[in-house]
Amino acid sequence: MTIALPRRSFVATAWTRHLVVLGMSAAALLLIFRSDVRDIVHLWWTSTTFGHCLFIAPVVAWLVWARRAELGQVRPDAWAPGLLVVAAGGMGWMLGEIAGVALARQLGLVLMLEGAVVTTLGPNVARGLLFPLGYAFFMVPFGQELEPPLQDVTVAITMPLLHLFGVPAVVDGVLIHAGRYYFEVAEACSGAKFVISMIAFGVLVANQCFTSWARRALFMAVCVVVPVIANGVRAFGTIYAAHLTSVEAATGFDHIVYGWVFFAIVMAGVIAIAWRWFDRSPDDPAFDPAALQARPRLTMEVIAAGVLVLAGASVFPATAAAIMARAAPLPARIGLPDVAGWHRVDLDPRSAWSPYHPGADHFLLGRYANAAGDAVDVSVAVYASQQEGRELVSYGTGVLREDDRWVRVADLPAIDGGRAVRIVADAAPGNGGGEVERVVATWYRVGDTVTGDDAAVKLATVKMRLFGAPQPGIALHLSAVASPGRDPRGVIERFIASLGEPGDAMLRIAETPR
Repeated sequence: MTIALPRRSFVATAWTRHLVVLGMSAAALLLIFRSDVRDIVHLWWTSTTFGHCLFIAPVVAWLVWARRAELGQVRPDAWAPGLLVVAAGGMGWMLGEIAGVALARQLGLVLMLEGAVVTTLGPNVARGLLFPLGYAFFMVPFGQELEPPLQDVTVAITMPLLHLFGVPAVVDGVLIHAGRYYFEVAEACSGAKFVISMIAFGVLVANQCFTSWARRALFMAVCVVVPVIANGVRAFGTIYAAHLTSVEAATGFDHIVYGWVFFAIVMAGVIAIAWRWFDRSPDDPAFDPAALQARPRLTMEVIAAGVLVLAGASVFPATAAAIMARAAPLPARIGLPDVAGWHRVDLDPRSAWSPYHPGADHFLLGRYANAAGDAVDVSVAVYASQQEGRELVSYGTGVLREDDRWVRVADLPAIDGGRAVRIVADAAPGNGGGEVERVVATWYRVGDTVTGDDAAVKLATVKMRLFGAPQPGIALHLSAVASPGRDPRGVIERFIASLGEPGDAMLRIAETPR
């Protein structure tokens, strides 16, 4: 006797098996890459820039739940080509691990999880979940690189408004002197967190409320432009309120409005303006399940698919660990070199400054002066190998650390290939007060690459680790204090003329035992 089971019952049974395997695979991936999970959750919880990421996972879950009726009509199939997605994510993770780029590791982890979905549920289900899978990438913290250009844009919006309202104001880089007070348009005031959050919100609304791609594109453009302009107006309002009242009152007002009300008002305003052009009904199905019924080729047993997902993903941490275990040989001690025409002097406590290079195998800081009265602070950091938390280039290392007393005022043209920046700070306590200004030039050396560019350092690190013998990573910082009649940039250039080519100088220092 033959018993015919309804298709719906068969599909439901298949879904149960596939979802169990997917859940176990995802849990195992999160366990294997738990350090990255810990780091990403820590950023969500502690960084105001990435606080919106806390809401992305619930939104993705809601998007999947909203598609449950359509998904119930699609048969899941374990699909071998999905392993290629897992491999792509694993390769991205490994390159991020080798280069010390957390963003690449976190993107790779999300892609591996999505590869597990494609592998265990198949291409038809993945097509039905295309938007939720894509939206999940907003869980990865990104966008800090927007802060410097947005600082400049905020200043460009604020200054004309101050002049329009009769507030006497002058600007120096990101520092504004308006009326009685000085203001810094800091990274936190750049509006980057506003823009990033608005982009994530805009993508969700564009998908849920529009079907026309032209309207979606226009809406996204509004979601980028409006928060940038609004942040400039917010910065102006803070300074203008301080001009009328006091800086204490204006700062408190700014924090309350920006954190709890201002962003919500702008979001509501954008939605209100776009409302009349919404062309998708909330009841419209997310996709057509009838179009996703073809049985894919290259299917496999779902349990085997889950095992292969984990086996494939596990290859990359093991490979990365083997690559990164290699370290360049270094002398037990090194020292700053003798420089013709310059002699060593004590550091100046009034303008005390030191770059931040945690975990460096060698760190040197000294001061040179010449007969003409020029003085240059020289810092060298040397890494035999780079690991998480001890990297040549990463956020909050180098010239300025997080919450540094020194403030970046402006980027300057390169000095002999090195990145140059102007920074200021109040004089160290007990040293007479006043403001101190420095110019700092920075070079890095990895293998044969000498550069002042952070991205070039990361690429050179990957190239060296994959294709070359281990060589040290070296950072060189030259800094001079501005003083009447003495250009710090010129002082640095004169010192380089005596020191020699920065790349050669770094190599001599790192390889010379003391």
